[in-house]
Amino acid sequence: MFCKNMAGITISRTYIVKRGHKLQFAWVILYRALCMDPKKFEKSAPGKLIRVEEPIKDWCFLPDELPTTWEFSPELWPLLVEAKEALGTLNGIGQTLPNPQLLLRPLQNREAISSSSIEGTFVTAQELLLFELDPSDPSSADDIKADWLEVFNYGRTLLKGIDLLKSLPLCNRLIMEMHVTLMLGVRGRDTSPGQFRRCAVQIGSSGRFVPPPWSEVERLMANLERYVNETSGDPLVRCFITHYQFEAIHPFRDGNGRVGRALLALMAQHWHGHSMPWLYLSAFFERYKDEYIETLFNVSAKGAWSEWIEFCLRATIAQANDAIRRCHQFIRLRTEYQSRINSHSARTFQIIDSLFTSPVVSIPSIASQFVVTYHTARSDIQRLVDAGILTKLATTRPKSFWAPELMKVAYGDDDAETVDDKPVG
Repeated sequence: MFCKNMAGITISRTYIVKRGHKLQFAWVILYRALCMDPKKFEKSAPGKLIRVEEPIKDWCFLPDELPTTWEFSPELWPLLVEAKEALGTLNGIGQTLPNPQLLLRPLQNREAISSSSIEGTFVTAQELLLFELDPSDPSSADDIKADWLEVFNYGRTLLKGIDLLKSLPLCNRLIMEMHVTLMLGVRGRDTSPGQFRRCAVQIGSSGRFVPPPWSEVERLMANLERYVNETSGDPLVRCFITHYQFEAIHPFRDGNGRVGRALLALMAQHWHGHSMPWLYLSAFFERYKDEYIETLFNVSAKGAWSEWIEFCLRATIAQANDAIRRCHQFIRLRTEYQSRINSHSARTFQIIDSLFTSPVVSIPSIASQFVVTYHTARSDIQRLVDAGILTKLATTRPKSFWAPELMKVAYGDDDAETVDDKPVG
């Protein structure tokens, strides 16, 4: 049997045979639709096609071990310089913030939403923040809550990786533990979390790309581990090469895309010596999803490394500059919020700062966070409502409030629909 692929297709030979002659014919049609086309792969491909017999006869792509023989094109130097300057500026701004979470938390939430969206799980920022506020809320349908949990777990996976990097190098153990966190309690949790696959997988509903057989995964991942810890070269370019290789190997039965993109953020932080992982590319990858998929495939099919690296450098420039712009807006908005408050209560200013990491709150959440009574928390929130900072959310239980101006800065533009106050669920 095939493992679950990105399109959710599962194929069983036994199921087909049991249904008789007509469905045997359907098997042939399905087989042809799902087979990988070897004509799309050229001699310049960084790997080779090999024939497999199980679960059905097909071709699969076996990538070469790293490092690649590809040489960085001089035409890409201007983009690389611009990308590194933007990333350096972003790291510098992040280090000057009184609380790095002011910028980091919204960036990570946007990353979780965008990376999950690429895989077909769509959640708004408002839904995610309400779920974080009360994951046990029974008012929503199970399938909706499953989506929320998948996106929530992505954020936890990022935090797990950041924490593991304090005591571990970039290694397969770190990747496996991130995968366990990603799959905790979600659909697909029965597909061997934290273990390399022992079955065939494919990418895309048309069977356009079939990764290497499971018998090759351990060897290729061991090579990838050596590459990320031993190879010299520009760290940003190495991030993009590693991301391609990870996706080409597809080491897990499920969750490969999300783990790979989370790993990309950690590599950029680790190899640049940054204080925090500031670079998140999933919003760009989602916006140009077709190009993202196409350029990844063309590396395997044609050895088109330059096109892939160029795409990733453009993503880095766009996302670093976007984060810089949002950071400046956060700082201005924080100053404006503070100027609206007549109270000299230190706790009020602390609540304002906390909104930048959690812009959706409830009276119980404020009471718990700041160890005050329900009555005091209600008064604190009302003060922010009167100042035009918080607005009541419709039809939420317990009664919840949000900071619409802050949400617009944190999740606006690409996420325009997340800044309304429509009922959630």
